[in-house]
Amino acid sequence: MHSTRVTPVILSGGVGARLWPLSREAYPKQLIALNGSHTLLQETALRVADRDRFSSPIVICSEEQRFLIAAQLREAGVAAEILLEPVGRNTAPAAGVAALRALQREAEAVVLLLPADHRIPDTEAFLSAVDRARDAAAAGKLVTFGIEPTGPETGYGYIRRGAAFDGRNDVHHVDRFVEKPDLERARRYAADGRHVWNAGMFLCRADSMVAELEAHAPEVLAAAREAMAGGRTDLDFFRLDGPSLEASPSISIDHAVMEKTACAAVVSADLDWSDVGSWSALWETCHRDTEGNAFAGDVMTVDTRNSYIRSDGALTAVVGADDMVVVTTADAVLVASRDRAQEVKGIVDRLKRDGRPEAKNHTRVYRPWGAYRTLQTGERFQVKLITVNPGSRLSLQRHYHRAEHWVVVNGTALVTRDEEEILVRENESIYLPLGCAHRLANPGKLPLNLIEVQSGPYLQEDDIVRIDDDFARLADKV
Repeated sequence: MHSTRVTPVILSGGVGARLWPLSREAYPKQLIALNGSHTLLQETALRVADRDRFSSPIVICSEEQRFLIAAQLREAGVAAEILLEPVGRNTAPAAGVAALRALQREAEAVVLLLPADHRIPDTEAFLSAVDRARDAAAAGKLVTFGIEPTGPETGYGYIRRGAAFDGRNDVHHVDRFVEKPDLERARRYAADGRHVWNAGMFLCRADSMVAELEAHAPEVLAAAREAMAGGRTDLDFFRLDGPSLEASPSISIDHAVMEKTACAAVVSADLDWSDVGSWSALWETCHRDTEGNAFAGDVMTVDTRNSYIRSDGALTAVVGADDMVVVTTADAVLVASRDRAQEVKGIVDRLKRDGRPEAKNHTRVYRPWGAYRTLQTGERFQVKLITVNPGSRLSLQRHYHRAEHWVVVNGTALVTRDEEEILVRENESIYLPLGCAHRLANPGKLPLNLIEVQSGPYLQEDDIVRIDDDFARLADKV
């Protein structure tokens, strides 16, 4: 065992568009329990929980998801340092920031870059691969992990292995990186014994990463340095400087460094690995019945084979389908051929162009104090179910375009309305006129649920003026 513990860096910036409608921009796939009780983020964090091998992880994520990610890590019992990206700039700037932060922790730091949304059920095999990569990393190599292909796959990039590193048969110099191939080339790569899937995980000394960024992507490294230097602590988070990060090129670590460096090495790993990059890929990871079907939620089928069918709400019934994906959420239904499931990203692009809320949010939206679900919207009114966690409270705020009625369904609400403080109990209600300063708190030990009826000419979330906030969100628009 090497004396220096590895610093895991969990990159949680992806939006998982190819798993829409389950994965949304504000609640992407890494925050969802796709298979089992843990989310992909939690699985990734628990994979590096051995404190003999690893120091506490660094997590890099968007500002919008910071409270969700912190809550999920607490739930998993993982203490982590969370760095916030005010703007997404792909994985190269994140790698630069991570390396610089790791060097502040330890002069001889070794970093392990891990996407938050990968599935690796065999933790022991993963740890073995990390251990085997340590010698090459210690020698200054930037080590990537190559997955032995189980068949032709057009959805992954490939790595062609070169000469063995230091006489090893499981660590090689990288001959070259190969973009996602067509089916004919994928068949050749899967059969020739030289190509492995590029898993997008990297192990290296932090100073080696900094040196290679300096050599091949100096603008990225300069922006990372400035983002760190201009950053500030915000509650339990470290917020990187936005303008500095925005000045960085938006580029992946593969394109910025790995495809250019002479220091790339690859560790061959025989892992049951998936990047869960599409509904078809998720189907591959699931338990399937004798007809080849994977089910989740309230589902019924007749004469259906080799399909993935999921409902996160209403009963979903499917008859006579082969090789299909059917996914039902509260506000959207996806029906796709399984072999074309990756094309759902085109739907997400259209939703964004049209300004549709289904691209970003579910009907249930999470907040640091709890969550709300939109039940009904209409002209000049909106109805929501609001859930407030025990001991939590919303910001003290006012609205200039809407009034609100609150009806407590269960629990007890402590309501601030201008100068008043009022206890509102189950089956009681309170009216909050337009413009009043108000706050909702749950003083109890159980979740508080209430129905909120909004009325007015403008009902969007940006009609919130925060006066005081426990979560330092006074400048946030929502």
